[in-house]
Amino acid sequence: MLRVAIPVILAELGWMSMGVVDTIMVGPLGPEAIAASGVSNSLQFSLAIFGIGLLLGLDTLVSQAFGARRIDECNRWFWHGMALAAAIIPILLGLSWGLLLLVPRLGFHPQVGPLVEEYYGILLWSGIPLIFYAVFRRYLQAIHAVTPVMVALITANIVNAVGNWVLIHGHYGAPAMGLAGSAVATLAARIYLACVLLGAVVYYDAKFQSRLFHASRAIERVRLRRLLALGLPAASTVALEVGVFAAATALAGQLAPVSAASHQIALNIAALAFMVPLGLASAGAVRVGHAVGAQDPPRAAAAGWTAILLGMVFMVITAVIFLVAPRALIGLFTTEESVVALGASLLFVAAVFQLFDGLQGVATGVLRGLGDTRTPMVTNLAGHWFFGLPVGYSLCFVFGYGVIGLWIGLSTGLIIAGLVLLWFWHRRIHELVLRAGC
Repeated sequence: MLRVAIPVILAELGWMSMGVVDTIMVGPLGPEAIAASGVSNSLQFSLAIFGIGLLLGLDTLVSQAFGARRIDECNRWFWHGMALAAAIIPILLGLSWGLLLLVPRLGFHPQVGPLVEEYYGILLWSGIPLIFYAVFRRYLQAIHAVTPVMVALITANIVNAVGNWVLIHGHYGAPAMGLAGSAVATLAARIYLACVLLGAVVYYDAKFQSRLFHASRAIERVRLRRLLALGLPAASTVALEVGVFAAATALAGQLAPVSAASHQIALNIAALAFMVPLGLASAGAVRVGHAVGAQDPPRAAAAGWTAILLGMVFMVITAVIFLVAPRALIGLFTTEESVVALGASLLFVAAVFQLFDGLQGVATGVLRGLGDTRTPMVTNLAGHWFFGLPVGYSLCFVFGYGVIGLWIGLSTGLIIAGLVLLWFWHRRIHELVLRAGC
């Protein structure tokens, strides 16, 4: 599990680090810039993540084919993933432009709204490389080629950091673009990311002579329907979870810049910690999928429970760190005392939901390895949108708890989702083992 998970975890950390780097680099521009950067990234990713999620079915289909040693099937699923990606991109760009036009009507603080329009208008184009990156990554992970994903994301962070430094402040003769420079740097880093993974796909095809580029590229409706049958619930699950945090960020953007900036910094820290269970979820999906493809239910059970246990242990550790050193963590992003004080309070709330956040993330992954993407979708809809967000909105705006009330609501949704998904995993894997007579 760790051989697969560690490179994927480092890749997830590298992915999340892009947003963290952006937040740090625009920090000297003030709380308004921090809030605008965070809101823009949340808005863009809440749309892009749905398209990326539609391709999560490749985890199940390619890994199960690989477990059954059907390389020809792995290749066919890759090309169907590429076809689906090409269909997703025009829809994604259209929705992104529509959202950009709605920004002035979303009620952002007067000092934040215009900056969101500027930043988001550039960032939305990064949806194109992100969708193709998703296809390359899912394919590589499912065939156990995880190192290139890690290397690509780590080096992409270097591209992003250097680009931020050059374009925000105008070094090496470049124009000082301010906040817009950060958006351009992020766009360039994501293009680089997709190109590196495409190179990795080509390299592994040549190394193992899998004949990927000689496989049939004819698109079959039956295969697309199967890919969508798995991908649509998975996409909905991811979009629902990311969407609820994007909605919370949008609501925080209606508060004073200090509250919005504190929310964004604390959310970055919590999301960075979540990258570990998210990486374990991907590794768990692949390992469970391989075992299912090899018709070995006990190995599938062992892989799933191992991933869940590792995720829980790590999130307990991060919860302790959030409780012990919240001000030091917030202080890495800003020196403004008002932001540090409020952000530290938010990390206390985050410590409460860490265990359940990791639990629901890993459980979603191992269920995906079994081919069950519908249960996490329904659970996330109920937990986050029917309970978490309404509770957070009420505490924030009706009862006057501000952004802390918003975070208490998010905690409620995560606790519900974590417990319910753990129960469903136990039930599904137990049934699978019993049917196999093991």
